[in-house]
Amino acid sequence: MGFVSFAGRVLFAAVFLLSAYQEFSEFGSNGGPAATALRPKYNLFMRHVSSRFGIVVPHVEMKHVIATTIFLKAFGGLLFIFSSSFGAYLLLLYLAFITPIVYDFYNYDVKRPEFVQLFSRFAQNLALFGALLFFIGMKNSISIRQPKKKAPKYKAN
Repeated sequence: MGFVSFAGRVLFAAVFLLSAYQEFSEFGSNGGPAATALRPKYNLFMRHVSSRFGIVVPHVEMKHVIATTIFLKAFGGLLFIFSSSFGAYLLLLYLAFITPIVYDFYNYDVKRPEFVQLFSRFAQNLALFGALLFFIGMKNSISIRQPKKKAPKYKAN
């Protein structure tokens, strides 16, 4: 059972590790294509947050955001492989931050083809989020300390 669990964690983390490697290899001086694609969606999301809650969001360089997401995916994925709850929390942080910004299906009409594609990707990220919550819940429900087994008492006749 231990090997199957390890293999499952490796396959699960591969999604994040391969994505981090691709973004890292394309990073460049400006954050690469990921920063270019994220910039308008991030600005739109921050305008929504500012208008709804009345808070002023400071300006953030996209290359710093992309560098942070690369770190969260790579380090979180590596820690997750070795059954670390901290790695799972890093991946949860990444998903909680990036999912509503990148997969903004709520900005599109239902009849547009972008809506279906963005909504399915949003649902996939929610499934990953749920799997990480399940992992953390299972990890916390298993007692680390095993009760000591009592030595059997022999009857003396």
